[in-house]
Amino acid sequence: VQLQASGGGLVQAGGSLRLSCAASGRPFSRDAMGWFRQAPGKEREFVAAISRSGGNTAYADSVKGRFTISRDNAKNTVYLQMDSLKPEDTAVYSCASRPSIISILWTTPGEYTDWGQGTQVTVSS
Repeated sequence: VQLQASGGGLVQAGGSLRLSCAASGRPFSRDAMGWFRQAPGKEREFVAAISRSGGNTAYADSVKGRFTISRDNAKNTVYLQMDSLKPEDTAVYSCASRPSIISILWTTPGEYTDWGQGTQVTVSS
């Protein structure tokens, strides 16, 4: 499967961005999806995940209440709406996928089988 992330950019603290990840090459509705981020000098960390139907979601504590993950299976796209952005949200954000069963989702990078190239998000103070 191919994953193409977009929507990153430079935003001031308190602002919003919406990331998109378009998938192709495998029936999208069969995949759980996740967003991860990696800041310079730090390990990749989990941000949010969504089950293949969209019925289950999970968030890192650091983004809970500020970020929202969603998906449109008709458009083969998963989204990450990021509100109330903070400078510590600055990172390269990547989407990932894995074929799954029903409502299962995963929160660690090693559990995903396919990755997109990442999009830079920079939040200025």
